[in-house]
Amino acid sequence: MTDDGVYVYAIIRAGRPLPVDATGVGAPAAELRAVRQGRVAAVVSEAPPGLRARRRDLLAHQDLLLRLSEQGSVLPMRFGVVASDEEAVRGQLKARESEHVAALEHLSDAVEVNVKALPAKDGLAGLLAQDMNVRRLRDEVRRRPGYEASLRLGEAVSAALEGRAAEAGRRILGELTSRARAVASGPEVQGCVLNVSFLVDRGDSDAFRSAAERFGDKHRDRVELRLTGPLPCYSFVSAEGTPVRAAGV
Repeated sequence: MTDDGVYVYAIIRAGRPLPVDATGVGAPAAELRAVRQGRVAAVVSEAPPGLRARRRDLLAHQDLLLRLSEQGSVLPMRFGVVASDEEAVRGQLKARESEHVAALEHLSDAVEVNVKALPAKDGLAGLLAQDMNVRRLRDEVRRRPGYEASLRLGEAVSAALEGRAAEAGRRILGELTSRARAVASGPEVQGCVLNVSFLVDRGDSDAFRSAAERFGDKHRDRVELRLTGPLPCYSFVSAEGTPVRAAGV
């Protein structure tokens, strides 16, 4: 074992084989192993010296979690979780074994799909057709061009486009929530009016994405939807590998 500690990728059920030929972070890529404690195990490797969020290592971490999730439920760790040694890993597993088992059961055969909503890039024409205030301000700019008039118009357009996107975001949230096991709000993202992750049955993930895409196509003059997934269920597991408090459905 190196002085850099043990890198922790995920928690899985004890006894599960690791994906064939899978490797971890670092250069050369670290060899994986399972640290077992009771009914659960942690997937770990030696932590590389000078670990940083390099693209190579971020992709290696993500790829391993995706491969693990294809084989069964996984409690994914965020990039960069390092324990001092295997005994520290076993201690954490032992202290929270029941919680880990419950979380693995909750996430059984599930994936995460993230949905972000942004104001439509080409929404100005529809906005002008429907918003009398924006049309009035546009006409003022045409009659009396100037900085103040242009500023008022720009602010009104930005607020109206954001409002239309937010209303569409509330609608898509309602439609998709009924298709998910649970919903977790993500952090605010600049430019987004909605950032939400959904816990979805693996077998339903294609239909879930299709429903979101149909909504986006139908309301493209109001909102741009960006879908990411299927993903490991990051948003439904805490940093300690226990279930987060998400809105159920």
